[in-house]
Amino acid sequence: MSAVPAPPAPSVPPTPFSASPAPGSATARSGETRSSVVSSVAAALRAAGCVFAEEEAELIVGAAGTPAGLAAAVDRRVAGEPLELVVGWAGFDGLRIAVEPGVFVPRRRTEFLVEQALAQAPDATVVVDLCCGSGAVGAALAARLGGVELHAADIDPAAVRCARRNVEDRGGRVYEGDLYAALPGGLRGRVDVLAANVPYVPTAEVGLLPAEARDHEPLVALDGGADGLAVLRRVAAEAGRWLAPGGCLLVETSEHQAASAVAAFGRAGLTTRLAVCGERDAHVVIGVAPRAD
Repeated sequence: MSAVPAPPAPSVPPTPFSASPAPGSATARSGETRSSVVSSVAAALRAAGCVFAEEEAELIVGAAGTPAGLAAAVDRRVAGEPLELVVGWAGFDGLRIAVEPGVFVPRRRTEFLVEQALAQAPDATVVVDLCCGSGAVGAALAARLGGVELHAADIDPAAVRCARRNVEDRGGRVYEGDLYAALPGGLRGRVDVLAANVPYVPTAEVGLLPAEARDHEPLVALDGGADGLAVLRRVAAEAGRWLAPGGCLLVETSEHQAASAVAAFGRAGLTTRLAVCGERDAHVVIGVAPRAD
């Protein structure tokens, strides 16, 4: 993620609702109309400074099962907890990704990494999602490619638990451990797509992140070391042992770190290019392993 990103639009897109509340819903039990409840919640969110108050209110009301649950959800959001954690899911590449407190929320700009992986390796059969967090990248690649052998890993036990909810339903496996040490040895030399959404915020800039990130997401998923590239360098240095001939490594970074990230990939023996999406402020470094002679 970038060091000081602008406030993001909610990554749980609004969905259509019926005009009448469902039996047992928060609105049905309270006796209020859905529109009046949504308006009340939106007013509370707007007063707390939420930029997308109306959209968020629809989602929070839709996720709440009881009036008490709705009140608790509104309190959590007003206190600054990310919307995705309040409702329990994030929209990512057309999927509903389960997220939990203490787990990094997938960013919409990271969909660009998925798109680049598909463009580089449209016939991939073995995919690894390293530093997987919720497992959103691996789940998206599996959904798009179909029938892949999917593996994901993270050093954070909370992330591993959450990723299993998103990855195992797609036939994948999730491992706990430090980068490649978590992976089965049998994957060496077989990986077609190695996606690593590594932490890349410089340590000194973590405190400048929006409160939603710095107060509610794990430091291990944000802090990339002194220059933000410590984990990226480790991933790049060992990638050649795991990639299949012609396999690719993809890592998200920021604009000001891109040149150094490209250099790290080059030192690892990968043929490297930088892909940029200005609309999403997304920068993805792509390294391709040498093909067999």
